[in-house]
Amino acid sequence: MGRIILPLYTPRYVPNGGEVAVIQTSRGAIRARLAGKDAPVTVGNFIELAARGFYDGLKFHACKPGSIVVGGCPPTRTLGPAQVEAAARGIIRGIHPGTGDARYTIVDEWETNPHNRHLRGSLCLAHKSAPNSGSCQFYFSLAEQPQFDDKFTVFGHVVEGLDAMDALSVGDAIESIRIEGADEEALAQAVSHETPRPKSAKEALEEIERTRAEHAASVAAKDEVCETAVRAPLGE
Repeated sequence: MGRIILPLYTPRYVPNGGEVAVIQTSRGAIRARLAGKDAPVTVGNFIELAARGFYDGLKFHACKPGSIVVGGCPPTRTLGPAQVEAAARGIIRGIHPGTGDARYTIVDEWETNPHNRHLRGSLCLAHKSAPNSGSCQFYFSLAEQPQFDDKFTVFGHVVEGLDAMDALSVGDAIESIRIEGADEEALAQAVSHETPRPKSAKEALEEIERTRAEHAASVAAKDEVCETAVRAPLGE
């Protein structure tokens, strides 16, 4: 089975350095000043996704008390809090919170960001183990954690709502993300261009089933070929 290679995306919106994200959650509002000058690709991408309503209704799907709380995974959109928790524990088959993406990736900026420090309230881009594999999932750093500074891009910092941030847990919702201070005309132009849409949970499940069926068919075909070869008389 082949692995899907996601395209590397460069956002069209160029941050001005004064943008603030108002992240409305089921625990309250969190205001984060975005580091558009230090991490322009990550911030530009986050602003575009927020402007498109990408994050509306997604859930926080992972939480390590005193360390991080993670959200922004598309398959969580149609799940309730209890379902997110069950899926995260592996109880619901076929849905894996934390594996979703925006159907593209962006470059890492932790090496080029001069202020890439994980402090309490830092807003950071989550990614997979491979370089340049992040796209939409983000996390709040709940404490100072210098061990992450050379691994993940920090692209903002909470300026209001630390209590709401601390209260977040698995299953809590991202109700909306509104951007203050953006160049509205430039942002409208940026999001007018089409970008790959994330898969719904239903589409993801259908793809998993198709992949399983194709794999089963391939195995069956190979078994049939082997069986035919064994039955064939020697020397023919």
